[in-house]
Amino acid sequence: MDVSHTNGHANDANGLTNGHHDSSSTSTPLRIVIVGAGIGGLSAAIFLRQQGHHVTLLEQSRFANELGAAVHLAPNANGLLRRLGLWAEDIGANPTTRMTQYLPNGNVMFSGDLTTQNKIWQHPWLLAHRVHLHSELKKRATATEGKGRPATLRTSSKVASVTIDGKITLASGEQIHADVIVGADGVHSKSRYALPGSENIKVLGSGKSAFRFLMPRERATADPVVAKYGKNEGELQMFMGRDRRVVIYPTSNNTLLNFVCIHPTVESEVRGDGDWNQVAHKDKMLEVYKDFDPALLKLLAMADDDTLKVWELLDMPQLPTWTDGRLVLIGDAAHPFTPHQGQGAGQAIEDAASLAIVLPLGTPVAEVSERLKLYEKCRYERASRIQEYSRQSGKDLGDGPPLDVNAYVGYNFGHDEWDHTSQVFRRWQWNRNPNLYWRMPISFGPMPGPRQEFGGNARDGTAATFSTASIRFKTSKTLLQSLLPADAYSFTGLGTVVEASFSVTTLDNLGWLGGRGYSHFGLYIHGVQYKKVNGKIVQGTYLPILFENLADPILSGREELGMPKLFCDLSVKKEGDSSRMEAGWMGSKFCDITLDGFQGHVEQARAGENGQAPSQQKNEGLLWHKYVPKTGPRGSKERGTADVSHAVFLPNEEEAKTVEKKIVKTVKADTADIRFDALDWKKLPTLHHIVDRLAEIPIYEVVEAKLVEGTGVSDVSAARALV
Repeated sequence: MDVSHTNGHANDANGLTNGHHDSSSTSTPLRIVIVGAGIGGLSAAIFLRQQGHHVTLLEQSRFANELGAAVHLAPNANGLLRRLGLWAEDIGANPTTRMTQYLPNGNVMFSGDLTTQNKIWQHPWLLAHRVHLHSELKKRATATEGKGRPATLRTSSKVASVTIDGKITLASGEQIHADVIVGADGVHSKSRYALPGSENIKVLGSGKSAFRFLMPRERATADPVVAKYGKNEGELQMFMGRDRRVVIYPTSNNTLLNFVCIHPTVESEVRGDGDWNQVAHKDKMLEVYKDFDPALLKLLAMADDDTLKVWELLDMPQLPTWTDGRLVLIGDAAHPFTPHQGQGAGQAIEDAASLAIVLPLGTPVAEVSERLKLYEKCRYERASRIQEYSRQSGKDLGDGPPLDVNAYVGYNFGHDEWDHTSQVFRRWQWNRNPNLYWRMPISFGPMPGPRQEFGGNARDGTAATFSTASIRFKTSKTLLQSLLPADAYSFTGLGTVVEASFSVTTLDNLGWLGGRGYSHFGLYIHGVQYKKVNGKIVQGTYLPILFENLADPILSGREELGMPKLFCDLSVKKEGDSSRMEAGWMGSKFCDITLDGFQGHVEQARAGENGQAPSQQKNEGLLWHKYVPKTGPRGSKERGTADVSHAVFLPNEEEAKTVEKKIVKTVKADTADIRFDALDWKKLPTLHHIVDRLAEIPIYEVVEAKLVEGTGVSDVSAARALV
């Protein structure tokens, strides 16, 4: 099935959008100095450059180059790079397609293909060459092409000290002043020691060190004794001894093998000064692993002497804070990682994205300190938790219970920091303004409507007709999570891919409208669960917005049921083998949905379906959230706070009892097309903020597109509050 999804604002891959993040009328850029030009510092430079700021990078080395090694780009990190327009496959990164664990003697403990499992993540799990990634980030940070002013990279600029009020002193004595200082200077950070409480936090050895090197993969495959350890593309291999292990995986389009050989520091030749680039000796490495599989030892012996390095795996207690005043830390400067989760670079990239979101163009200098605290709030718990996962997974075998793999992989991979921080930032902006009047779509008191006439007697919807065109698709879990209004709502499954539907229904021959009808258009988010106060879980489809083109059903649905209804113009046309809907407001069209190439067949009615696409998950009914604000004078504490706020649930079985619904015809479409244009506040003065969010929803794959026609419109008065 073909589908296109056109947004009315800039696409993420072409640059970051920040118009909905900050209401400030000023566009003055911040002067931002980043100490350190590693992966975290360069990622921050690109994100902040694209937000419109003036960025300077200070790198103490002469060339600002990374060293030869590979790096994991798990889905959580890879997705953020793609937002920047960087597709790591273009620089030689290859997907992780298989995982195998061995005993030290070479016997297989576990081996499994990851191709199917990895489909639950929207972005692939890639294995990249660190030098290639670093070079590409450096190019994008400093190139004249791209959004924003190029960052200035100053090499051979060793930082002696920084202050929380924005002053940097170089070893040369030069002083630089900044609105924001970003400490991205790694585990041995100089920036860190300007923060209160950091003087007692010391970097310490984890008890383990690691040999590392790269080798041409063909060198392994050419030797029949060791070829088995290089034959599979994209294979992550781990040899697990009690207190030592060897990790091997390919990179650079599967042409190189990366080796990380973790072992007790007491048996290592490491100097203990934290130098990443210490020269190692092959004889020492082979001695450390002398009891392992002879074939593995032969493979290790193929390492080039001049590229074999060793470094100590360092750790550090949690800092009491990552920020004070105008100074903020990211990456290893804030939270150094042992390598056992492959998340060190990924968490630095997440830090960079989060920081850019809280500092959009127009951020007042006076608010920098408060916004940096918000960044810390977004990132501190997640990074600290993954730090602890890494410590636990790096323990010697038998030292404590094993980790729940699904739990930590789901937590690590199943996150989009851009979506997460964006929502936290939105709430921060909303909550800090006492004059914002929070409300869901509500109006006047009870009145005659679809469920009862003026005297309160029930309506009969048996003779009514309906025609529903719906498109069900796969989309981003983390983005849709931001549309769920409370923590009690969540998705039922793992992964970053969920399903939702855009559904357009035309109702006609409605008795309560004198035989006339109307249309409605809504977003339905499938696979959502709600946790009640007593712990009971209710599963269903969540309805965040329902547009209707007639005032009467909007008023009655909002007042009686708390449904999230708003008005817009809806035009629905069926011609030949196609159906088209246009949505707009006062002549400004913001949505166009077309289904083409219908292939008809008759289908039995589904209880509670109401023309929506059936859910593959357990679906007990329809969920929405009722919100009624308190009243109060402008600026008072009462104004806009919740008078009523709770979930509403319409069970499928109750809805099915109200009227006999018959589906007359169901036809499936060959192609579907969805186009949104958020326009602006002038053209959509009451709807721009909603359409803008709908336009952000990506469509990864259309699951089903169809048109359903039938008779009988059910009474939804069986909906009940969930507390």
